[in-house]
Amino acid sequence: MLVEPADRRAWAPFAGARPVAELRAGVWRIRERWEVATGCTARAIIGDLAAGFHELDEPPALPSRDIAGPALVARADFAPSGAPPATSAGVRRLVHGGVTVAWMVAEGATWSGPSEDGEPAPIEGLLLRGAFDLLTALERFLADDCADFAAKPGDPLPDGSIVLGDPALVCSYGAVVEPGVVFDTRAGAVVLEQGVEVRNGTRLEGPCYVGAGSRVLGGAIKASAFGPRCNVRGEIASSCFIGYANKGHEGFVGHSVLGHWVNLGAGTTTSNLKNTYGAVRLSSEGATLDTGRQFLGTLFGDHAKTAIGTMLATGTIVGAGANVFGGPPPKWVPPMAWGHQGELLTEEGFLRVAERVMPRRDVSLTPERRAALTTLYRRFAP
Repeated sequence: MLVEPADRRAWAPFAGARPVAELRAGVWRIRERWEVATGCTARAIIGDLAAGFHELDEPPALPSRDIAGPALVARADFAPSGAPPATSAGVRRLVHGGVTVAWMVAEGATWSGPSEDGEPAPIEGLLLRGAFDLLTALERFLADDCADFAAKPGDPLPDGSIVLGDPALVCSYGAVVEPGVVFDTRAGAVVLEQGVEVRNGTRLEGPCYVGAGSRVLGGAIKASAFGPRCNVRGEIASSCFIGYANKGHEGFVGHSVLGHWVNLGAGTTTSNLKNTYGAVRLSSEGATLDTGRQFLGTLFGDHAKTAIGTMLATGTIVGAGANVFGGPPPKWVPPMAWGHQGELLTEEGFLRVAERVMPRRDVSLTPERRAALTTLYRRFAP
């Protein structure tokens, strides 16, 4: 079982729209990192802000509740490094940096919430303070995650490729690569999953991961992870596209996170560094969050859209379902915003757009998915 954090502001724009457990920390989703580290399959995601979520292959997302043993209960805001913890029969907690991040619940016992009872064992990984730390996780895990693929036999290097560094670190598994693509592996491996298309005019600098079915249409791209079925073009640096996102045109995106079904209009650009070179602060639902990060672009919630030529300030949050247009946007764009003059997208309009967009990636808006999106909308819209 994975337990979601309750702090909606720290996890904006994803809290309430997508479980934290389903966000990427490096190549892999947090849930997947826990499954590898523990050898267990997650049976449910527990948390009121995630309840009702349904999209693809995730376990059921249920409201907060007590959990009967035997069970392993893990925090979704902790990303294990992947190494299994050294445990013994008497261990009841997994601890990182003095903080308990998981509990072993014995048969006949019930977990009712965090506690410090029982024998601890250490676990390696990263405790995430909020959505902005998904970029910290990218920096921490991406190189090692991509390097793991080098041990897996792949396709021969495509004819006409230009490689700077070790050709063995171009890890292709059923990708189609046009002649003239540049792979730079001097800082890490470049991984291309099944069905990936990479067009001429692209420069991929590792570590870089391109998920199944994604299309790389040109531009200089480095130190980034793209989930399945993304379209990307232009200059992209140190960013994470969770999956099913579209950046099909030019424009710089740096140190940013894009949720599912995000679409960036042509020329959309994110600033990722303040003119003062100081630490970036986020504004989230009226709260100020100190990130401690010098580089931080924009956090885009699921189903967010930007108009052509959109310019986003350093440390912007664009809420789930928001449509950004009509001049320079503020650093906090509320969920379901229609422009940024206080108007909201209607529930009917939100569902209608999703119904048009999702089949473009071969995902139908089933009754179950429609119900989940309705829950998402009503969670945010008054």
